[in-house]
Amino acid sequence: MIDRRTIKEKRKTEEDMKMKRKVITALLAATMVASLAVGCGNKGGDSKSDSSKSSSSDEITIGFSQVGAESDWRTANTESMKSTFSEENGYELIFDDAQQKQENQLTAIRNFIQQEVDYILLAPVTETGWDTVLQEAKDADIPVIIVDRMVDVSDDSLYTTWIGTDSLLEGRKAAEWLNAYTTAKGIDAKDVNIVDIQGTIGSTAQIGRSKGLEEGVDNYGWNLLAQQSGEFTQAKGQEVMESILKQSGDDIDVVYCENDNEAFGAIDAIEAAGYEVGGEEGQILVMSFDTTNAGLTDTLSGKIICDTECNPLHGPRVEEIIKKLEDGKDVDKKAYVEEEMFAYDDTVKSVKVDDKDYDVTKITQEILDKRAY
Repeated sequence: MIDRRTIKEKRKTEEDMKMKRKVITALLAATMVASLAVGCGNKGGDSKSDSSKSSSSDEITIGFSQVGAESDWRTANTESMKSTFSEENGYELIFDDAQQKQENQLTAIRNFIQQEVDYILLAPVTETGWDTVLQEAKDADIPVIIVDRMVDVSDDSLYTTWIGTDSLLEGRKAAEWLNAYTTAKGIDAKDVNIVDIQGTIGSTAQIGRSKGLEEGVDNYGWNLLAQQSGEFTQAKGQEVMESILKQSGDDIDVVYCENDNEAFGAIDAIEAAGYEVGGEEGQILVMSFDTTNAGLTDTLSGKIICDTECNPLHGPRVEEIIKKLEDGKDVDKKAYVEEEMFAYDDTVKSVKVDDKDYDVTKITQEILDKRAY
């Protein structure tokens, strides 16, 4: 295990040596200037020098490479990190928005290494392609904490820990909700036609949520009419839905959106095409993930029938991990955040996955008002 205190002491010693050299150089320069001043007969008034502000040795520097700002969920996740790792809390946060490009993240991580940050936080665009740069961070003795999406690497010692959601469990919970709901409504499984608007292909959330639905299709005999990526954005979600509606509009019963922003776009497309969304007969059911404020607002109105939570407030949990590492303590390789499920009505009160029950909460305005995001 990396001893963070030893590394910080080593860096502190190196910084002290650099400072001493700078002081000696400054004193020599000052002596020369003073000598020149006396030689020229300059006995003028006091001279003033600007003092440079140095950061406290106790301040923890963190480099955070964020996927981007593609969704309401991502914005909430970023704000959670920024508010947690603030200067007031004893941190210096170097934030980088990758704009959904892995090459930007690779560059950012290498910059963090050059800047000798204490920790690197990475919310990866996709799961693969990280071995080389994470090895560089490991060689520099900088712990890497993976947040939200996972990485698929040949050696898991290349990162310290991962914190986020169990996307496969989310997908399975959503599939079980759909089975329980259609069963309660007396709808035959063979009559359930589903469209899956997937997230960014290759991301952890997409892989898990798509697989959860696909397992449900295999288990219950639903019809999967189409699967296409909406890239977790509202604009792309709307574009994909418009295209699918032209081909299969009259056959669609359920639209399974892999985040709220895709659901917003899909709903706009469905309504613009003259169809209705909701839980009544003849309406298209829209399912979603994330439970952002806007997503749950649509759940309250019935436009989204079920929304499975993906908690974005990772900042405080990551800080707990960093504090343990600072104290030289071990941390778990994976840390899952607690999450809920919300629905428009109470037709389904709970779902069972792997012999464990998960409550489904009927959304109300009171619950919505108390939410942190």
